[in-house]
Amino acid sequence: MHAPVRFSIVATLAAAEKAEFAFVRDTVEVSDSVLSRQVATLEKAGYVAVTKGYVGKRPRTWLALTPAGRTTFAAHCQALREIAGNGG
Repeated sequence: MHAPVRFSIVATLAAAEKAEFAFVRDTVEVSDSVLSRQVATLEKAGYVAVTKGYVGKRPRTWLALTPAGRTTFAAHCQALREIAGNGG
């Protein structure tokens, strides 16, 4: 989660219950392949859940933070606030 792209992905997902792959890609401003690799890393760590399905006949991929992902992200943000000298 410390890598800037992974942090951006998790921050984007923290604001919603789930998000479409394309939305996250466009928000984080990375290519499909970069997002896929980073999501795979986050999924392996247990921070992101990936769900595949269809909207009409079009395949879609949704990403969501797991409870562990939300907890870790909150702790990471708190640590950053403390480092910045703004603990609350």
